[in-house]
Amino acid sequence: MVIAMGRPYVKGGTPVGSESLCRTCTNSLIMTGYRESEMVAMCRWPDPNITVPFAIHECSGYYDKNRPSYMEMQKFALHITNTKPRGFKVGAGFGEAATTKLVPGTGEEDQDDD
Repeated sequence: MVIAMGRPYVKGGTPVGSESLCRTCTNSLIMTGYRESEMVAMCRWPDPNITVPFAIHECSGYYDKNRPSYMEMQKFALHITNTKPRGFKVGAGFGEAATTKLVPGTGEEDQDDD
């Protein structure tokens, strides 16, 4: 029997791949040239803005630009108007609750229908 194992996650380990988070961040301004070495990345999250000289692996100011904004989510939301009663449906006999109490010292149950 062969067990297929995925790539384990190690917290703080060596990152896989070299794609920078800045490419998908809302706070970044990236200018690229024709060569791979011709790239300038500016981060607009801190004030004043800074130039990022290397590929970013982790960032506390990261905000994915592919994520919809609050206004976009409100525009796409479905407004449901329903006049039916909400909650659980209860069958016959479930309206009154019967409680079971133990009588101290006897070890027997006492049925109490309050």
